Amino acid sequence: MNEGIGLVTIEVCDYGSLTVEHLKKIARHPEVAVMNYDCLNICGMCSLKPFAIVNGRRVFANTIEECLEKVERTVNKELSALQ
Repeated sequence: MNEGIGLVTIEVCDYGSLTVEHLKKIARHPEVAVMNYDCLNICGMCSLKPFAIVNGRRVFANTIEECLEKVERTVNKELSALQ
């Protein structure tokens, strides 16, 4: 998935528990692009906790639901800064 114009990018690892499917709601913003990679080279992080990288910053939590909430808050902060 690589939709949107990419003012805010969310990157996920193919091996992580947080997937592109989980991020579909957040990716509805036209300014947001979600990209998945085979590996993000953050060794071991994908096996420990759900995580994503939002505009170069790691966002993680103990559960997928918590991580999604944090990702959405981070995306909203990034979008607010662009206005």
